[in-house]
Amino acid sequence: MSELPKCPSCSSSYTYEDGDNYVCPECAHEWPVVAAEEAVAARVVRDAFGTELKDGDSVTVIKDLKVKGASAPVKVGTKVRNIRIVDGDHDIDCRIDGFGSMGLKSEFVKKA
Repeated sequence: MSELPKCPSCSSSYTYEDGDNYVCPECAHEWPVVAAEEAVAARVVRDAFGTELKDGDSVTVIKDLKVKGASAPVKVGTKVRNIRIVDGDHDIDCRIDGFGSMGLKSEFVKKA
């Protein structure tokens, strides 16, 4: 028997398949089977040179980056450790010494 996905709305494990949709009996949420299969595919984030990035990697900044509210930019060559991959325009969450927590775009970093 195949493993059915949990409900994306309430995380219930009691989902069932009804035609072309999955249905959650607890919250009555319905979603298409095709969308669930596409969501299973992992999101791939690549650096400026095409190398795949994963949570916990270290990256190096390849361009001076202006930071709103800061008097100095993040300089080229700044090493950032222990990144987290997130959804959104700025797809890397990290902590940079002297600046604090911030989001970076993967196009401005390379894997260290």
